[in-house]
Amino acid sequence: MQPGFTLLASKWKTDDGWMPKLKLINQDGEVLHEWTIDPNKILGDQSMQRLERKAPRLKRPNPHGSYLFPNGDVLVNLEYVGMARLDACGDVRWTMIEGNHHSVARAADGTFWVPGVSETPRAKSERYPEGYPGLNGQRVWIDRILHVSEDGSILKDISVLDVFYQNGLEEYISKYMGDPYPNPDDVHKDVTHINDVESLSASMADEYPLFEAGDLAVSVRHLNLVFVFDPETLEVKWHASDPFLHQHDPDFVGNGWIGVFSNNNDLTSDGSMVGGSTMKFVRPHTNTTEVRYPTDPGQPFYTPNGGKWQPLSNGNMLLTEAAAGRVLEVDSTGQTVWEWAHSPYQGEVPSVQKATRYALTREDVAAWDCSSADTLDASTQQ
Repeated sequence: MQPGFTLLASKWKTDDGWMPKLKLINQDGEVLHEWTIDPNKILGDQSMQRLERKAPRLKRPNPHGSYLFPNGDVLVNLEYVGMARLDACGDVRWTMIEGNHHSVARAADGTFWVPGVSETPRAKSERYPEGYPGLNGQRVWIDRILHVSEDGSILKDISVLDVFYQNGLEEYISKYMGDPYPNPDDVHKDVTHINDVESLSASMADEYPLFEAGDLAVSVRHLNLVFVFDPETLEVKWHASDPFLHQHDPDFVGNGWIGVFSNNNDLTSDGSMVGGSTMKFVRPHTNTTEVRYPTDPGQPFYTPNGGKWQPLSNGNMLLTEAAAGRVLEVDSTGQTVWEWAHSPYQGEVPSVQKATRYALTREDVAAWDCSSADTLDASTQQ
């Protein structure tokens, strides 16, 4: 097992119902610190209107992307509402109400790349004031790629549909939406549904002949598409669709490889049609694809939605099987070396949106304000 503590983003049952929380656990599952994410208190009642418009089925937004700072601050986004930076006590440092959703990825310069979405469905943009060609004035949700500073300032705001139309990728939209539609109400308004944006670091860029430092890998779930583009020019340098099915979380992992969590959503509850989710690795400059997990047909692994993964420094992978409420760490041979599963409550297992391993010690956590780590049994120290 890779040493350190694991940050979990999920919901837990409380007296006020299912409440979004972040919990930091050790290898035994003991909670060392937690942050309660009350969206109404953090982001305000009015911001919840975004959630009602985008995902009315949700009574409380899921905690999607997260990032833990060394001082105990956390950055978290709440599904289709906004994001906030909280200190170790859970007090708000700043908030952003931009329909933030899914991933929070830190770049090498300390800034963050985060998905967002338009406040309401739209038919046009500044680049396409007459409307997007082919959509015939139909309103759709406009996914955005936001470049955010540590203090919550938006440095760049990129429309994903603008990127598509500038690079001739609109054929994927046509394949997804179908043609013709008899009336605008039949159009699926959530066209792209991006779920991850990752930056290529300068330290790794030489290992990717097709790309340069600062290029972004983006996952577009509804179009089964992953692409890499330059956020300055909006030029798409590579894209692929065939290897993936409702995928999440493309990561640059070195030696030209990009690791992708391919959900393989086959409309079944157990993945019995296609065989379950897989960790697929693609090498764009050699057009190579390989599956690195599961390595054995007897390894159950399936989440039709959600899903994250983290490459660990010892060569292991930390996998978040979201819908199953399960996190597992596997080694390079595909063998499980650590596992955590959400406890069911009255037959319900809440999803885990993200699990991240951090190189922390109990002393690090005890130094945070509001930490309870110093009161825990010293016998469990690592």
